[in-house]
This record gives sequence, C-alpha cells and structure tokens, in this order.
Amino acid sequence: MAAKVNEDMVRVLCYTRLPQEEQLYAPKLAYSMHLAYSEDGMGYRALNHNSGVLFAKAVDKPNGTLSAKSLKNPYLFYLADGTFGVIAVRTGPEGGPDEDSKGAVLLFASPDLLQYREIGLLRLKEDAIVQDVTCEYDETLRKYLIRWSDANGNFYRNDADDIMNLNGVSPPEQADAFASAAVSVNADMEGIVPGNAISVARATADRLLRKLTVPSHVRNVVQQQVVAASEDELREVHATAIYSDGTSAVKKVDWQTAQVDWNRAGNYRITGRIRQERFPFPLAVNRADPCIARWRGKYYFIATNDADGNKTLSIREAETIRGLFEAEENKLLDTETYAHLKNFLWAPELHAIGEDLYIFHAGSTGEFVDIQSHVMKLKKGGNPSAAADWEVPVRVVLRDGKPLFEAGITLDMTIIQRKDRVYTVWAQRRLVPEDLGSWIYIAEADPAEPWKLKSDPVPLTRPEYGWENNRTFVDEGPYVLITDKAIFVTIACALVDATYCVGLLSADSDADLLDPAVWTKGNYPILTSRSVPGEYGPGHNSYVTDEDGVIWNVYHARTGIDQPRCTGVRRVHFDFEGYPVLDLTEERDVDPNLAEVSLELIVKGGR
Repeated sequence: MAAKVNEDMVRVLCYTRLPQEEQLYAPKLAYSMHLAYSEDGMGYRALNHNSGVLFAKAVDKPNGTLSAKSLKNPYLFYLADGTFGVIAVRTGPEGGPDEDSKGAVLLFASPDLLQYREIGLLRLKEDAIVQDVTCEYDETLRKYLIRWSDANGNFYRNDADDIMNLNGVSPPEQADAFASAAVSVNADMEGIVPGNAISVARATADRLLRKLTVPSHVRNVVQQQVVAASEDELREVHATAIYSDGTSAVKKVDWQTAQVDWNRAGNYRITGRIRQERFPFPLAVNRADPCIARWRGKYYFIATNDADGNKTLSIREAETIRGLFEAEENKLLDTETYAHLKNFLWAPELHAIGEDLYIFHAGSTGEFVDIQSHVMKLKKGGNPSAAADWEVPVRVVLRDGKPLFEAGITLDMTIIQRKDRVYTVWAQRRLVPEDLGSWIYIAEADPAEPWKLKSDPVPLTRPEYGWENNRTFVDEGPYVLITDKAIFVTIACALVDATYCVGLLSADSDADLLDPAVWTKGNYPILTSRSVPGEYGPGHNSYVTDEDGVIWNVYHARTGIDQPRCTGVRRVHFDFEGYPVLDLTEERDVDPNLAEVSLELIVKGGR
C-alpha cells in the first residue's frame, strides 16, 4: 500500500475518459482533462461530476470557420514559479491525429487548476506524431525537461529555459525510454484513462473540492432564545443552513405554536420545520427556453412552445411561482397574427425597463435562415395576459436603422440593466458565405426603444471548446445574473439534445461591458446531463428573484435522452467565492434529516 501523503499535501490526478454514445459522453467531452483527488494516493474521487475541466480550443480555418480540437495524455506539472502547467497531445475533435499539431504538444498554464490559459503549441520535431509526453522543471538545471515518444516507438527529449516561449525549445535528442506517466489507481470512476498525479497544497485541494463538488446541507444555525409578542414577530425568526463548503443560506421556518398562549407571559420550547419550496421536475412538458418574470406583484411565465412546433407564444400569470404551473395559458402571438412572423416563435423573455414591459423573442418570415430578434412592448396600462394589449413586434435594428444582421440569423436576445444603461446580448449565427456557428454578441440599446442599438455589436464569445461545439458549433441563450460580487451571464451550448449544457461568462461589476477583454469564460460548463440525475441536456435558462429575495434558476431539460424539452425550477446557490451553483438539488439544499429546528420562545404576554 502506498505511503500516506504528507498531511499538508493531497494528491491530484489528471485523466481522460473513454467516449460513450454520442449523447451520453461524446469524444469531444471524453478527450479533455478531468481531475480527481486522493488523501492516500490510492483511492481517488472524481471531481466535477467526472466531467472535464480543461478543453483544447478550436482554431480558425482560412474561411473563418472553427476547427474543433480535443486532447489526450495530459500531464500535470509545476512551473518554475510554483503555479501549474499542463502539457498534452492535441488531437482532432474525435481523438484522432491532428495534422495541425504534427510534431508539437499543447501547453497550458493555470494558477489554481480551475482556470486555464492555453499558451499554444510547443514545436518538438516537425516530422513526428507525438504519442505521449511528460514535462518537469529541473531546479538544478533551471530548465524544463520535456520527454516524449512518437507513434513509431521512438523516445526524445527537449529542453526549455522558459517554457512560455514557444519558440525557445531546444532541438530534439534521442533519449532512453521513459515509463508511462499513467498511475495505477483504485478508483470507481466510469471510463477513466489515468494520467499522472501530483501532490498539491491542502489549501489548493480544498478549493478544488469546494468548487468542483456540489455542496450539501450539514447543519443549521438558529437563535437559542427568542422574545416575541406575536405570531408575526416569530415568523421573522429564520434559520441559517450551513453547507459543506462553508457557505450558508437563510431559510424561513414554519414554527409550531399550537401550545403557545400569546396573551400570557411564559417560556415555551417550540419546534419548526425549515421551509423548502420544492419544484419537482418537470413542471411544464414541451416548454423550452423558459422565462419567469415578476412584475407589479405578480409572476409571469413564458416559453417556447414545442407542443405546436413553435407556432405560438403564450403567457401564464399567478400570485406565486408554483401557481404558474397550474395557471391558464393565454395566447399572445401566433404565426398567423402578423405577416412578418410566420414561423419559429422562439425564446421569449419578459423584461421591465423603467415603467414599461417588453417581450424579446425571435421569429421568422418563413425559413430558418430568416430568423431574427424582435421586441414587443406592452401598451400603457395594459394587461400582460391580454394579446390585444401588446404592440406589434418590431425587428431589432442597428444604430443607423438598418436590420441587426442580414448575413445570418439573430435570436435569444436578452438585456443587462446597469447604471441607467441598457445592454442587449444575443446569439448571432453567420450563414453566408460560410456557417460560422452561433456566437454571443453585446451592444448598448436605447432604454426608451430597446429594439434600437446605440453602439456597434461586439462579439463576446464563440463555441471554441468541445462542450460548446459538441455536435454543432453553438453558443446561445444568454441571460444575466447580477450580484454584489460580479456580473454573470450564463450561456447555452452545443446541440439542443442531451449534450446541451450551460456555460458561464463573468465580468467585474464596474467593468466596461462592451470590452470583450473584461469577460472571462469558464473552461468547463456549470450544468450538464451529468449534474443532476434524470435531467438531460439542461440549458437556455433564466433567473427570477421571488418576494423573499431567493433567486431561482428557470431552465429546460429532458426526462430522458429522447424525451421532450421540459421546464424546471431550482434555487440558485452561491459558492464561497460568490459564483452561481445551479446543481444544488432540493435534498442537498435542505437535508430532510436536518429540516427540524427548535428554540426557546419567551412570550411577554398581554398583547
């Protein structure tokens, strides 16, 4: 048995996986770097739902399209400054040889094993196909030693003083064979193809655990003694749920007070149950791209209608979020209402700007290639549930009045409101002369007429990672979530099937949102088919804040690989760094075994 690792150090293993059926775990997902950790160097625990955390970027083709890439045989090592490097064999999207990478290996740098920067290709030997590679920094020589083998079984070594200088690698020298870097592990991880393992500081490992595992409810904090003169006062006494990652969430409690006489002074030992709103999945079948908005004290639900082939847009109104899923649907728009909207009524979103309410949605004059973003305004004093109270949908235009985009389609438009300015964010897919896939764009809009842009469109992100271009090259469905920590935009990526997933963009609260450089895209998706059992292809989500200040994720997913898209609702948690957690299920949010709390109630009496 391996010797126990120094108690201040933890072993971290990198690995790839064997591909499965395309919609379960495709090659573009399997051929990425995954991470696991171990306390003893033998029994490893997969992180991030046994999903990849590091993906090779696609590269540009001469015609402007993207060439997807994957990676194999990743190798973790320390850089000279104590941060982390990853060296790997870049492959084609399905894991086969990559002609663009002949004689080279792909290099990444990371400060924390969570966020990675792709440095580029290290050229080792022009006429070789690299099979396996290792890299170590030799402190005595003050050089990086790169050992590798080719497809013919030959072994080589290259040196580099500064590995970040891609052109500073020495010519290859024939070398003795080196043992495979793959370690033998006792791990119950589906499909694992082990790579190497390194020892990392416990603080680094703890952060990995807190970021790459779903937290769970472990205990509560409740006042031990409360003085209250009425039921209303007691109702304001809440519990704080504490989670395994050190985060917390304030929860309302339904206190049991049948034995309390509020008219007489006395002490009571009372119990209560933490209130947990549970929304079983699915809530609405054949409803995709869902949006719930709270406006003037009521909740409204609108979504793409898959049941009728996307021919109608309908709205539901209720006093509560739960009430929406029993509420009557009122049709607002169909493909017979207007001559310029004859097909593909997609992804409606409700947004209030000032005193006005709008629906942003996509629609087409007929064909797929004609899909464009539109905005529909509620008339003054109008009822959101009445079709007649909505104005004619207007196509979004540039600041010079020309259509937003004419070489392809635009859709999934949403807004960001910040410091009295309104920004629109949308998906745009150039189809002519080449299909470039769907990218995310941003521009400032006129708050009084939000279908008119005030600035030129700026691209924010494109589908460069395997989880974004799996089965198709698509970034779409943006939606903003603003906290006191940052501005987050979630995006939906890949084909709209069980491979669909949710990625995350983030920017500082005071950043210039029109500058693409201020936005950071996570290396891996934050919600996938592996995140919550029984929910396949989650994506195209939105957020709503209820009357208690709780933020809810409204999304669509499938109950099975080939099942229809359905709406789901789940509370948004925030990790210890303030980033959204979308896969905290109800059982982890409030453990049923910890739901009961108690305290001593002191009644002064004499109301």
